[in-house]
Amino acid sequence: MSNTFTATFYHWRNRYLLMRHGHSQANEQGLIISSPGRGLCDFGLSPLGEEQLSTVIDQWRWPTPTKVVHSDFLRTTQTADRVAKAFGLTLEKEERLRERYFGELDGQSDRHYPDVWALDAQDAGHQQHQVEAVSNVAKRMCAVVEQLERRCEGETVLVVSHGDPLQILLTALANKPLTQHREQPALQPASITPLGS
Repeated sequence: MSNTFTATFYHWRNRYLLMRHGHSQANEQGLIISSPGRGLCDFGLSPLGEEQLSTVIDQWRWPTPTKVVHSDFLRTTQTADRVAKAFGLTLEKEERLRERYFGELDGQSDRHYPDVWALDAQDAGHQQHQVEAVSNVAKRMCAVVEQLERRCEGETVLVVSHGDPLQILLTALANKPLTQHREQPALQPASITPLGS
């Protein structure tokens, strides 16, 4: 996938806070929950995830968000809702921020993640096990940021999504090969990565 559009962003019109959802029931159970059928209504935040969000909000050290855009999976919606309520904001659902779909591995043990990531490192377009290609995840995630850049100015946007999609987005925005998306430190649950001006 081409990341050329990012080169035009010499000056970001908005500031972004990329947030991974808090620790979830899927994390707790060691499961891959990546399909809307499983993730929209089930596998929300775990008790640990709720604690993480309380800590993040109580010790907030980032710019104050003015807009919250989130994946519509339950765990990301619950995460976004906690932060939005703390700052008196409304939620904006965005399906393109959803978890990467892991195909036939959906619902199975998360021990399969490293196998998929090893394939990613060889080919960002692979769809083995019917997994969503890294290139496709990058395209939809970048499109969200590109649209926000066109539509808004001077906002601090909290973008709440999932580990793989956010790491792929960061890799794309850095103009690095998408095959390298697992080479940077993994984003931890409830972590926030600032981006932009």
